Amino acid sequence: MANKLMHALQYNGYGGGSSGLKHVEVPIPSPSKDEVLIKLEAASVNPFDWKVQKRLAWPLLPRKFPHIPCTDVAGEVVEVGVGVKKFKAGDKVVGFVSPFSGGGLAEFAVVKESQTASRPAEIPASQCAGLPVAGLTALQALTQAIGIKLDGSGDRKNILITAASGGVGHYAVQLAKLGNTHVTATCGARNIELVKSLGADEVLDYKTPDGAALKSPSGKKYDAVIHCAEGFPWSTFDPNLSAKGKVVDITPSSSAIMTFALNKLTFSKKQLIGVKREKKI
Repeated sequence: MANKLMHALQYNGYGGGSSGLKHVEVPIPSPSKDEVLIKLEAASVNPFDWKVQKRLAWPLLPRKFPHIPCTDVAGEVVEVGVGVKKFKAGDKVVGFVSPFSGGGLAEFAVVKESQTASRPAEIPASQCAGLPVAGLTALQALTQAIGIKLDGSGDRKNILITAASGGVGHYAVQLAKLGNTHVTATCGARNIELVKSLGADEVLDYKTPDGAALKSPSGKKYDAVIHCAEGFPWSTFDPNLSAKGKVVDITPSSSAIMTFALNKLTFSKKQLIGVKREKKI
């Protein structure tokens, strides 16, 4: 692949939205040690990508311009670097491109072996490409932050999932039902049947009074909340939580961080916490 060119989308500075993206031809990257080169079949854009472009991750990201955005990819391994043991050319995979280097919106991308996973041949790349960020966030929120055992062996918990028809939310509903949980979910009216089909026990339209108040139709108190929406103050969660309830906020705001600190200072048994992403998929 050395010295060959590929098509890609990149931007040369902050802002501009979709109009800031330019079609370019750039050299195909080469895999270094412990990396694989993937020929892309699909890629998935996350809110993270437009936030970086809007300068919301400055000064950390991007490291330099021009920048090819997007981290979630699926495709076929075409070349492996020194030290790669799990993959070979021809393997179908899904991967997480380093957000520091970027490169997902291109014909080829380099991914760390530790950030790459095999995918079943019968599942199209278009259905796998959204897994890395959204799927892992949901998995880690449930298993690490809340302690749900996906084999169903743990204590039964009542869980609320907000924005349950969104990227993280729809994975969280399905994974939660593998555990011993009762799931209440919120979403827009048009997606209620979708979220029910994913396994949610109760579904609230977030625009109704009970939905805005996050009240369970069965009157249950939540042992944990996976909060995938925005705009809910702690005062909305507090009366709906059990004595040791947790709110796992996947995109905590400054006010949420202040709430977390205040709860620590007052030794509250109710917690607001974030999600720490694993280094491997």
